[in-house]
Amino acid sequence: MQLRFDAVDAHLSKGLSALYVITSDEHLLALETADKIRKVAKTQGFFERDILSVERSFKWGALLAANQSQSLFGDKKLIDLRIPTGKPGKDGGAAIQEYISKLSPDNLTLITLPKLDWATQKAAWVTSLQQAAVYIDIPLVERAQLPGWISQRLSAQGQSADRQSLDFIADRVEGNLLAAHQEIQKLGLLQAPGKLSFEVIHDAVLNVARYDVFKLNEAMLIGDVARLVRMLEGLKGEGEALPLVLWAVAEELRTLLKLKAGMAQGRPLGVMLKEFRIWGPREKLMEPALRRVSLASLQAALQEAAQVDKMVKGLRAKAFAGDAWDALLQLGLRVARSAPGSA
Repeated sequence: MQLRFDAVDAHLSKGLSALYVITSDEHLLALETADKIRKVAKTQGFFERDILSVERSFKWGALLAANQSQSLFGDKKLIDLRIPTGKPGKDGGAAIQEYISKLSPDNLTLITLPKLDWATQKAAWVTSLQQAAVYIDIPLVERAQLPGWISQRLSAQGQSADRQSLDFIADRVEGNLLAAHQEIQKLGLLQAPGKLSFEVIHDAVLNVARYDVFKLNEAMLIGDVARLVRMLEGLKGEGEALPLVLWAVAEELRTLLKLKAGMAQGRPLGVMLKEFRIWGPREKLMEPALRRVSLASLQAALQEAAQVDKMVKGLRAKAFAGDAWDALLQLGLRVARSAPGSA
């Protein structure tokens, strides 16, 4: 049974199921959801808890043994299985399927996983979990959703803020939801309930963003120049490897160029997006970006990417002088200033 993240509270108010699976890369939300399940379980007599963490030396027999062994004090037992990599391997996949087939009525099982990639989602053990468990797939809180998420959290502690303030917080905690949670809690401790001024938030909130190199392309596609500059500065400050950042930008340019060339030949964009496995939020960004950026501009940008690559390798580049990070910024701005949302 698939269960939406926002329906967990309503589900738990009706009682517990024997098996839960939480899969997400939003560690804060996954932890909070697991805590809710554990809290309800404790009220229903699941006082003993076996925590099994799948590391390199983990023996899958321990999972099957935990299901078969009785609680030391005769209490019902919560079996807490954590698979940090999301890759149990062949033996682990078989053990999980066997475990599901022999669930003990005296136990409650909670399995936590990271967000599974497309190939892993097709594995037999995942299909078995989806069929047997209450399966909670918690999506990432994207940048566009972050102000609303912050507003809800502030509201829960009796506080509110205007959109400017919410955007200010979001810019400084992007990619780091745990830090966002901590900053909101801090505001709850430092400030009285009610509407918070921008000045109060500005003075209280630290810059704790963690920038994802692959989110850089999102800023480039929507033409958010300020965010693009901020993210590149953040990635540089965090010591991110410049070749990786350049590779991510160049790959996006190649994809845009292929799509733009295909459109020029009359190929339907929807068909090409499926062909290149572009879906979700990124799919929605492609069409408006492609309408604004020209084929010639993309071709020139890809040539410039090759020049930046020379700079990264310590060679001279005709198109740029000086710092390779600055050259990469100029490259990103070429696309961003052609994309929707730019001035």
